[in-house]
Amino acid sequence: MTFSLAIVGRPNVGKSTLFNRLVGKRLALVDDQPGVTRDLREGEGKLGDLRFTVIDTAGLEDATDDSLPGRMRRLTERGVDMADICLFLIDARAGVTPTDEILAEILRKRAKHVILAANKAEGSAAEAGVLEAYGLGLGEPLRLSAEHGEGMPDLYGILQPLADQFAERAAAEAPETDIDLSDDDDMDSPLPKITAARPMQIAVVGRPNAGKSTLINKIMGEDRLLTGPEAGITRDAISVRIDWDDTPMRIFDTAGMRKKAKVQEKLEKLSVSDGLRAVKFAEVVVVLLDAAIPFEQQDLRIADLAEREGRAVVVAVNKWDVEEHKQEKLRDLKEAFDRLLPQLRGAPLVTVSAKTGRGLDRLNAAIVKAWETWNRRVTTGQLNRWLEGMISSHPPPAPQGKRIKLRYMTQAKTRPPAFVVKCSHPDKMPESYSRYLVNGLRESFDMQGTPIRLYMRGGADKNPYKGRREKNAGALKKHLGKR
Repeated sequence: MTFSLAIVGRPNVGKSTLFNRLVGKRLALVDDQPGVTRDLREGEGKLGDLRFTVIDTAGLEDATDDSLPGRMRRLTERGVDMADICLFLIDARAGVTPTDEILAEILRKRAKHVILAANKAEGSAAEAGVLEAYGLGLGEPLRLSAEHGEGMPDLYGILQPLADQFAERAAAEAPETDIDLSDDDDMDSPLPKITAARPMQIAVVGRPNAGKSTLINKIMGEDRLLTGPEAGITRDAISVRIDWDDTPMRIFDTAGMRKKAKVQEKLEKLSVSDGLRAVKFAEVVVVLLDAAIPFEQQDLRIADLAEREGRAVVVAVNKWDVEEHKQEKLRDLKEAFDRLLPQLRGAPLVTVSAKTGRGLDRLNAAIVKAWETWNRRVTTGQLNRWLEGMISSHPPPAPQGKRIKLRYMTQAKTRPPAFVVKCSHPDKMPESYSRYLVNGLRESFDMQGTPIRLYMRGGADKNPYKGRREKNAGALKKHLGKR
């Protein structure tokens, strides 16, 4: 999904019909009466070779109060803000209405890219409405028929160059992960350079009201993000740039993530999905906990998500300034962390106060160290000497009486570190022995807290001397035979 496309317009212009056509399914309800759609609905749009996220919105009306139309309008404006492209739909047969003119003014101010489309444009009855659409000042209107599929090639022609731009943007902003290493790589080469053009990417995630926005405001030294005692103020992933202790960083503030069963509102679902995208675009994920109720089930899920995505993880415990029994609490936290998140054993656990700013220097140091560990490289020689010691201390098992031979080991990737072990019978290697090797890697090469990928591979024995005696004997016999 390279970009998102929001379909907006006044009620009953055919937005849901076009949404269903783009996703290829009847996901949205369609009826002749206006106002059927009330929520934002997301789907996977397909148009030729383009793949994008398409958002169906409620019909925009001229209402700004707390009535149902007013709340629907605010929700639709939220969809406009988060979409990369807005497809503004008018009814060609009805012509341009005063409401269309109001919406055009809103889109000019709020939308990043606007495509004007005149729907229901089949037949001569739509000619007058198409001509009126020029007066909205949004360029040449695209003639569409969502019901009959007319105009889809023209829509593709408009979206194609925009899709290329968004793909380039996504490639530029996305962190490099799973970087392949070759045998020729210089293992003494320095870490990737962090610059203003390629800053370190940090995502701050956690449950609602853990203090994520307050923490980022304190780091920046200004009230950049909206905060308050209410839970759920932040709704979309907002990125801010800062040089934190001379290190260029882009920090993503995300919406609080509740348990999936409790997330009922469409707006909150969009907010959570936006936060999950921020995790995928991050290099280091800071999981922020509330000191009063740490390590709830949702905290564990969030941390596990970051580990499965292969991101470096730092756990920060906020509101430490109001904690009375600090030493006892810290000991309990470390014990619970090792027990509940064994896949992140040794990850930095930092206590902070977003309100007073205490502990921010330790948090910065933990983030930088986690990033360096995420980029760590180990030479093949070091790995194989280490592997010999691990095997002598605890040999691999012998399923069905056949011992598994570990031949050699090498690092294949970084970000996160990934290792390949060549062995016999890789399919019979128990998970417990793989965990033994991963834990040993963490301890021996100071890779605490970063995700580690370990792959068992089979294949022919690479012993260069195997078969040489038989080969030499055959060559000698052949030589004597000639004489």
